[in-house]
Amino acid sequence: MIRSITKQKPLDEVLKSLGEMERVFIIGCGTCTTMAHTGGQAEVLAMQQKLVESRKVVTGFMVIPVACDNLTEEALQQNLPAMSESQALVIMSCAFGVQTVSRFLEIPVIPALDTLFIGKEMGPGLFQEVCLQCGECILGETGGICPVTSCHKGLVNGPCGGTQEGKCEVDRNKDCAWTLIYERLQKQGRLAAMRKFHPAKNYQVEPKPGKTIFELERS
Repeated sequence: MIRSITKQKPLDEVLKSLGEMERVFIIGCGTCTTMAHTGGQAEVLAMQQKLVESRKVVTGFMVIPVACDNLTEEALQQNLPAMSESQALVIMSCAFGVQTVSRFLEIPVIPALDTLFIGKEMGPGLFQEVCLQCGECILGETGGICPVTSCHKGLVNGPCGGTQEGKCEVDRNKDCAWTLIYERLQKQGRLAAMRKFHPAKNYQVEPKPGKTIFELERS
């Protein structure tokens, strides 16, 4: 199961964002943040207690089944009276959920979580990053295994010279991503794909103003 993986912001950061706004309404999400234990029912109740202890007035709370889908507006309607008495909405969902809620209400939104990555649940409470949303997908040449997220060095041409007996140089307890890619391509009879050179990625974090809109071509 693929989820947006989040972590809670420090309470001081949330309070700083709230500033002089005293009356707040808390919104959690019943999918990703519930699974990650960052914004489900228990975490929302804990946030309520923390805000009350910080002398904020909590007018109410709710956990939206899916904070980022088209039913969000309908879910919000059920608590409009309590929200209308609030000066801000403290939202415990991924960034997409925060943006979705903000489209339907004029009340200031304060994110209580940081969105880390898109991850796959590997076990109870254990998530593995599976997509960096880099915009340059090469899964077709790597047997469906992403070297950007699976390789500790993020190599798009591999393996490096440090791998030994199929293990990663950085973490000897971890399988080398490029060994896994080799084995997968070998089973598929596609080892020739290993010879394709991919230009190095620029991993330097740079601001990207504006937004990208992708429109499907209409036949």
